[in-house]
Amino acid sequence: MGAALEISVQGTPNPQAVKFTLNRTIAAQGRTYRLPAAPPGASAGAAQAGDAASADAPWAGALLRIAGVTQVFALHNFISVTKAPEASWDAIVPQVERTLQQAFA
Repeated sequence: MGAALEISVQGTPNPQAVKFTLNRTIAAQGRTYRLPAAPPGASAGAAQAGDAASADAPWAGALLRIAGVTQVFALHNFISVTKAPEASWDAIVPQVERTLQQAFA
């Protein structure tokens, strides 16, 4: 069995984004996952985005299903999570950590 998953959380210059660094490789090449744009008069559903991302990265779909998360970028051993301006990091960070533990531990 490999080493336990370690996650380091860091702020970024963008107050709407936080960087999660893991002690293992997540993506060899950079990849961005986003909530889809909503058609006029409708709201973009997190479940819809999560379903689209789940095809090649189930963990990205799970992150996009967290309320307030709008974008996920992964490269090498880090994941940058972007939130909606009205969302709270206090609510999002523990959910992201839990999701990453479930996906990569």
